[in-house]
Amino acid sequence: MTVHTGLQQWIDSPAPSLRTLRLGLVSHPAAVLPNLTGAVDALRGAGFQLMALFGPEHGFGGAALDGAKVGDTTDPRTGLPVFSLYGQHYEPTDDMLAHIDAFVFDMQDVGVRFYTYLSTLFYILKAAGKAGKPVYLLDRPNPLGGKIVEGGEIEPGFESFVGIVNIPIRHGMTLGEMANYLNAEHALGAELHIVTMTNWQRGMWFDQTGLPWVPTSPAMPNLTTATLYPGMCLLEGTNFSLGRGTSLPFELCGAPWLDGYALADALNALNLPGVRFRPTVFTPSASNHAGSECRGVQVHVLDREIFRPVEMALHLIAIARGMSGENFSWNRHFELLTGGRAVRSAFEAGEGPGEVISRWAEASSRFGNLREKYLLYA
Repeated sequence: MTVHTGLQQWIDSPAPSLRTLRLGLVSHPAAVLPNLTGAVDALRGAGFQLMALFGPEHGFGGAALDGAKVGDTTDPRTGLPVFSLYGQHYEPTDDMLAHIDAFVFDMQDVGVRFYTYLSTLFYILKAAGKAGKPVYLLDRPNPLGGKIVEGGEIEPGFESFVGIVNIPIRHGMTLGEMANYLNAEHALGAELHIVTMTNWQRGMWFDQTGLPWVPTSPAMPNLTTATLYPGMCLLEGTNFSLGRGTSLPFELCGAPWLDGYALADALNALNLPGVRFRPTVFTPSASNHAGSECRGVQVHVLDREIFRPVEMALHLIAIARGMSGENFSWNRHFELLTGGRAVRSAFEAGEGPGEVISRWAEASSRFGNLREKYLLYA
């Protein structure tokens, strides 16, 4: 049975009183109905008054590359102002708020702490709480399901736009559930209304929902990418290529100096659950080593139910770092993605991924218990 998203619910059973409100839509191209009608056309067609559009990282049109600042503009089809929440401002300003009576938030997330749509949601709730503007969140599935929690916490002082609140890397919540969590645990004070889905269950992966996948960002073309992303994105904190600028972002790892066969053999010898590694050669057109031939591995997920991408990525980094010698380097992004100094310090002190994963398991368990009261689906 097909999952009905919050957007579908609103279109099927619109509340007449909401049609009198001036609405600001926070969204992107992946927010569609099952027939691929986008949120703007769906809401306008149902008689809702959209007065402003708000875009996250990658912009309202979803075309900007990761980390690229986006400016305000005007939507050429509707003439509506498009305010960027990934440019000069992360939080809506008073001038932006003057256009609207309430927010509608409809975005397809991927269920990972450092995927920045979660941070945009945080700032929407914060601004709405201060301004007394209601927020109507139209919920969508967590593509990775809602059962598995993986990864550690954020150390004090390491909060950032890729780690806005202290939660594990893979949190196993929908954005509707996360909105309830953020609003309550961080006292944001928003008048929050969650338009829940029907037919979604926590054990569902996105390809079991009956919904069409639309890329959620330029480097997130499909569910396989999203499955690997919670772990492979950690490589952005190193000088390895993770396949940006290829047809397989987040599926590849390599560098000009690596021996892909040796790397694959070492990783496969670990017998990590649900995954195998194949030696490969690729030339990325963007990011690290753009234009240079890289040798490394392609990560193949064989059983996504037992596969743990964060654990896998720590092993990959540890082994590839050991093979790289002086060629290897970290960057500041690694500490922001992992949530502090602990992981890098552990590796540099000679600890293996097992010790890090053991400490993280405790944090994941604590969060798993804390999140229970905010879950909306069985």
